[in-house]
Amino acid sequence: MTEPSVPLVRTILSCRCPRCGRGNLFNGVLSVHPRCPACDLDLRQTDTGDAGAVPIIILLGAIVGGMALWTEFRFEPSWWMHALLWPTVTVPAAIWLMRLSKSAMIAMQYRHRSTEMGL
Repeated sequence: MTEPSVPLVRTILSCRCPRCGRGNLFNGVLSVHPRCPACDLDLRQTDTGDAGAVPIIILLGAIVGGMALWTEFRFEPSWWMHALLWPTVTVPAAIWLMRLSKSAMIAMQYRHRSTEMGL
């Protein structure tokens, strides 16, 4: 098993390569680089699937739904205020949480199943 040189939490929160901690993990918003730009780790073998998306959808939906209900009953804003407020909150939060989730899945796969990543 390959011994990670970068602490797991730091790797996840910074969305960096799990081996070197320097290379950016993401190519775009949620697409992963095929190889680490810094240490050339092959990231094509990583498989995050939908494991991170399901808990985020449930958790974020419950939080935003609760906040929307609280806002409605507390302040009684008009419908257009809800239409402006909640997508503005939900979309960035979902993207940020998905990046963290994908980063965590890749870091854990590198740490515990390195043979499947070709190492």
